[in-house]
Amino acid sequence: MVLRNPRVVLAAALLSILAAGAEAQDKKTLAIVVKGLDNPFFEQINLGCKKWLAENPNSEYECLYTGPASSADEAGEVQIVDDLLTRGVDAIAISPSNAPAMANLIRQRDPSIPIMTIDADFLAKDTALRETYLGTDNYLMGVKMAEHAMKLKPEGGTVCLQLGNVAADNINARAAGFRDTIAGEKGVDRLSGQNGWAEINGCPLYTNDQADLANQQMADTFTANPDLDAFILVGGWAQFAPQAYAQVTDQVMDKLKSKELVIVAGDTLPPQIEALKAGRSHVQIGQRPFEMGYKAPSVMIELIKGAPTSDPLFTGLDECTPDNVDSCLAK
Repeated sequence: MVLRNPRVVLAAALLSILAAGAEAQDKKTLAIVVKGLDNPFFEQINLGCKKWLAENPNSEYECLYTGPASSADEAGEVQIVDDLLTRGVDAIAISPSNAPAMANLIRQRDPSIPIMTIDADFLAKDTALRETYLGTDNYLMGVKMAEHAMKLKPEGGTVCLQLGNVAADNINARAAGFRDTIAGEKGVDRLSGQNGWAEINGCPLYTNDQADLANQQMADTFTANPDLDAFILVGGWAQFAPQAYAQVTDQVMDKLKSKELVIVAGDTLPPQIEALKAGRSHVQIGQRPFEMGYKAPSVMIELIKGAPTSDPLFTGLDECTPDNVDSCLAK
């Protein structure tokens, strides 16, 4: 056995770390900026980004995942993008919490690097500011929610929509898809009896992407509206806090079991699938955030190279019900 001087071993280890750091610094940066690091949905995008990194260790590019600590910090997300532009990254994929504010930044900075959106897009009037959008067809997601709600409640009924940030284009597109499908016509701002459906007073609700607020809103709505027929979580915020969501739905479990009250929700993260299995929702319409994070670096590299890229790039949906819950998710 060969004995080695501990100091030599330590010095070699430090040199290895420094070399790795220098190599990382030489890599070009592909940044993914999400609405908030506190949202488990976006952590799936991070895991996709990490998988791309693991599969491309010799790439000249690195995938950087970042965002404000809180999903409610719209200004913080804008500042992070501003800082990345100043730092000089090579491309950025943005999930804008406040679409107009983020578009204004891009318009003012007029960056020479490729800018794309991921998960959430800019408003239609601002899409020329980015190269492409990668993510869910959010209008279609709302359509699917409506189709399932109508199947569960063919006679219609009273409904409450729970949304996220007021200026989040992806969430507003889902709400539009839901209302248009229920009403059977485009451009419906509020359901007021079309095909038997009417939104209750006080709704829609805006969670600002906060799980605790989402659950409190649900609890208050159930208490104030004992005859409510449908609650639509256009995003999965309340379900991202499974214990709190279980407590909220405990108060209406009899109604959920009998389908006197139905819950249709967005997203299919593991706790949400468990909620579906437990009868705490009736339908989950799932996005594919892992796929978004995994594909985003490759799309950004193509944009950097100037290769033709489709716009939009949709990642698909999963429709999960109690009947197909064990097989509904894309593999």
